[in-house]
Amino acid sequence: MTKIALPLLLLFSICSMAQVQNDTIKKEKEPEELEEVKVQSTRTSRTIRNTPTRIETIDAEELDEKGNMKPGNVSMVLHESTGLQVQQTSATSGNASIRVQGLDGRYTQLLKDGYPNFGNFASGLSILEIPPLDLKQVEVIKGPASTLFGGGAIAGVVNFISKTPSEEGEYNFILNHSNIRQSNFGAYASERKGKFGYTVLGLLNLQKAYDVDNDDFSETPKSNNFTINPKIFYYPNETTTFMLGNSFTKASMTGGDMFVIAGSSNDLHTYFEKNETIRNTTVFEFDKIMAGKNSFKLKQSLSIFDRKINIPNYEFAGFNTNVFTDASYLWNTKKQTIIAGLNILYDNFEQKNISTLDSKSFTTGAYIQQTWDISENIKLENGLRIDNVSYSNPNFSKNQTFILPKVSALFKFNSKWSSRIGGGLGYKIPTIFTEQTETIQYQNVEALNNVKSEKSIGGTTDVNFRTNISEDFVFSINQMLFLTQINKPLILQNNGSSISFINAEKPIVSNGFETNVKFIFKEDLKFFVGYTFTDAKGKYLSGNQFLPLLPKNKLNMALIFEKEHNFKLGLEGFFTDKQYLYNGTQTSTFWEFGFMAEKTLWKNYSFFINFENFTDTRQSKYKPVVSGSHSNPTFDDIWTHTEGATINGGIKLKF
Repeated sequence: MTKIALPLLLLFSICSMAQVQNDTIKKEKEPEELEEVKVQSTRTSRTIRNTPTRIETIDAEELDEKGNMKPGNVSMVLHESTGLQVQQTSATSGNASIRVQGLDGRYTQLLKDGYPNFGNFASGLSILEIPPLDLKQVEVIKGPASTLFGGGAIAGVVNFISKTPSEEGEYNFILNHSNIRQSNFGAYASERKGKFGYTVLGLLNLQKAYDVDNDDFSETPKSNNFTINPKIFYYPNETTTFMLGNSFTKASMTGGDMFVIAGSSNDLHTYFEKNETIRNTTVFEFDKIMAGKNSFKLKQSLSIFDRKINIPNYEFAGFNTNVFTDASYLWNTKKQTIIAGLNILYDNFEQKNISTLDSKSFTTGAYIQQTWDISENIKLENGLRIDNVSYSNPNFSKNQTFILPKVSALFKFNSKWSSRIGGGLGYKIPTIFTEQTETIQYQNVEALNNVKSEKSIGGTTDVNFRTNISEDFVFSINQMLFLTQINKPLILQNNGSSISFINAEKPIVSNGFETNVKFIFKEDLKFFVGYTFTDAKGKYLSGNQFLPLLPKNKLNMALIFEKEHNFKLGLEGFFTDKQYLYNGTQTSTFWEFGFMAEKTLWKNYSFFINFENFTDTRQSKYKPVVSGSHSNPTFDDIWTHTEGATINGGIKLKF
């Protein structure tokens, strides 16, 4: 741990406890009550205001706004959140991953309704294949979240929560088109009648290749993506729920030389990158509410991911199978909530035509978590997980056991001030599927050999203040500090004709802070400011130790004016600091701005238009993204927009 950040966390904890125990705190006028948001990621059915674990939520209203900007996937939802970074990993295919607090995407666990089906070979395309249309909210845990989620949740967890059927029914449709030649057609329907209910999502995304800088190479690939996701719910009585669902996605993306994409390749124009994927996930849930609001839940999923990558004279293809089972029981008493459970995770990757990079893992875990209402003002949450993991490939096999404690606390000083502090351990089993290997299509990557799992220790602490400046004016601020250290990190080394992974002797350390400020006037006018400072270093590096493609300072602002059921206007601005590339050079700083408008024409119809990045900030304005010949191009690391300004608009129907 760094010499500065750890004392700050300890000092903050001591001060927080001292302040809570201070009996001289005066009762102040109650500010306007926040809407009670229930979070699902802690599985305790508590509201966010009474949960010791620090969880940020993106609600349905904000999801609806971000869905206007990019209806096809959730990348825009996460791109504009403080402390999160959508990192594009390919100049031609548009693949991307999610970074939390500056750490590589493999350290963040992506979940859909609590199911971890988006890792390993599927990770590079995961956020491109999660549509926002059926989401109720998104929950983000920053920092270690090992107790309930196990390995991979080192930097944090992003859990996409789906809508469930109601007796009123819901029927939504969206049609969208953009100047970068993308069209989206989506529909979502749900309803409950008596003992049965259903939800169904259908989405078709069509994209033509787009070359904004006329260098003959695509900034967005030619692609088509189709998703169908039906779920059936059965309620035999008021305390029992069965759910069975299946999500199927098929996608094809071709980027590279525009002549090749158009079918006019020749001796000069030969380069392309093609991704073809099929993802199918079947889920089953059984939920039973017992006496005293105790409950039992069984979750089961089977996910398969079939992917083929083609570039000239090279193909990489594989089949990934993921099986997840989790059984848990929740006890509720007057002052305590205890959840205990067992889970099994099996992951198997088989490389097609050759078995060089085959790998598999089998994890069995047991966990328990206690949330204790010590008093009205102090709430403590502590947990423990024990995982046994076996992982292997043709070269070697290992078996490791991990003991993962976690603790967090919530202190309510008075009606305006509150604070959370938490920390824990984590781990990540070795994998060849990282952001760096994704950028080179896994060419010349050697199979893992005698490497160990990465282990982490980390924590966060924050202070939250909220008050009514006047009857109509609400102000809030949240200040958060974070620190994560990853020991024995898995890094790439160049062996000349090949590259391989080794465990570095010195750690990765990421620390910094986030500041979020909100001003709300009459619920109509809202102004948000978020600032992130991230100091993430690879201590194993000689010379410059800053992690690549990571801005040290980032600022995001949003101004929204809305008249409910009438219109909505939004203006956004983002500042991104300099970043180091993998070759050690430094990028420029940049600003980007966006504007959106939505008008409700009739009760159930609305029209929207969005000007994203209307200042046309893009990487090719600073330096060519593609260099070398057309037949043998090389691509720079991606550190900002490649497609430039985009304008999209469409209509939405809600019944």
